[in-house]
Amino acid sequence: MDRSGAVARLRAALTAFAATHLPDAARWAVALSGGPDSLALTAAAAQLRPTVALIVDHGLQPGSAEVAASAYGQALELGCVAAQVIRVNVGTDGGPEAAARTARYAALADARGDAPVLLGHTLDDQAETVLLGLGRGSGARSMAGMRPLDPPWCRPLLAVRRDVTRAACAELGLTPWRDPHNDDRRFTRVRLRNEVLPLLEDVLGGGVAAALARTATALRENTELIDALAEQALPDASVSGLDVALLVELPGPVRRAVIRRWLLAGGATGLSDAHIRGVERLVTGWRGQGGVAVGSALRARRLVAGRADGRLRLSEQPI
Repeated sequence: MDRSGAVARLRAALTAFAATHLPDAARWAVALSGGPDSLALTAAAAQLRPTVALIVDHGLQPGSAEVAASAYGQALELGCVAAQVIRVNVGTDGGPEAAARTARYAALADARGDAPVLLGHTLDDQAETVLLGLGRGSGARSMAGMRPLDPPWCRPLLAVRRDVTRAACAELGLTPWRDPHNDDRRFTRVRLRNEVLPLLEDVLGGGVAAALARTATALRENTELIDALAEQALPDASVSGLDVALLVELPGPVRRAVIRRWLLAGGATGLSDAHIRGVERLVTGWRGQGGVAVGSALRARRLVAGRADGRLRLSEQPI
C-alpha cells in the first residue's frame, strides 16, 4: 500500500463523518489507548477540531501506567487541547474482555462532558464483530455490527482498513503501543483476527473483510427499518403487558422487534434471538406452557415473560 496518503485518507474519512453526523459539535473527545488505530485517529482529529484525549488505564497489565503516560504525552504533541488519564477497576462479570469494556465505556461516559467520543474501530474490527455475531447465532441484529453513530459514541473509521491507520502512524513518525493481548489466543477475537479471517481471505480469494462490513451495513439498515415499523405498530408497548391479539396480527420480524423493545423496557439484558423467539412462541405457539426466563440484573431472582389473560406480562421469580 502507498503509505504517503494514509493521514490524508483518515482526515477525509473523519471530515465526511463530521459533516454527516456532527456538524454542530464545536469539540470532540477521542478514546486513546496508544495503539495504532486510536493514535492515528487522534492525530487526524486534532487537526480538525479542538480534541480532548481520554486515556483509560485498566491496570490489567504490568506497565499499564507507563503506557497511559506515553499516550498522554503523544496526545499533547499531536495538538490535543487536553488529555486525561482515567484509572479504572475492572470487575469480573461476563469475563475479562466484557468486564474491561464495561469499565472503559463507563469511564469514558463520565469523563466526556457533553462532547461526542470518537472511537478507533476500523473496517477490520467490524468484520470481526460480524463473525462473532454469526458464530453466536443471535440473529441479524447481532450480525449488524457496530453503528457509525450511537450517541455519544462515534466510529468514523468503519470504512477504513487497519493497515491505513498503521501506515498513518508511520507517516507521522509515531510509535504506537502494541497490546500483548492482541496476540493472546485465549481471546476469541484474537483468533478470528489472526487465524479465521486470513483463512477466509485465502479460501475465498480476498475481499472478505470488506464483504462482511457491507453485510453489517445491510443488516443494520434492515433492523432499523423493522424497529421503525415496530414503533409504529405498538408505540405504547407497555411494561405492564402486551396484548396478544395485537401481536398475532403483526408480521413476524415486526412482532419480534416489539417483544424485544418490551423486554428491554422491563429490565431484560443480554437478549438473544432464542430468548425473543421463545417469548414469541407464547403468542404464536400457545399451548398453556410456562414462562420464558430472560437475562436481567436481578440478584437471587429471575425475570420471566409469561402469558395470562390474553397478555404477555413480566414478573420476578425466585431462582
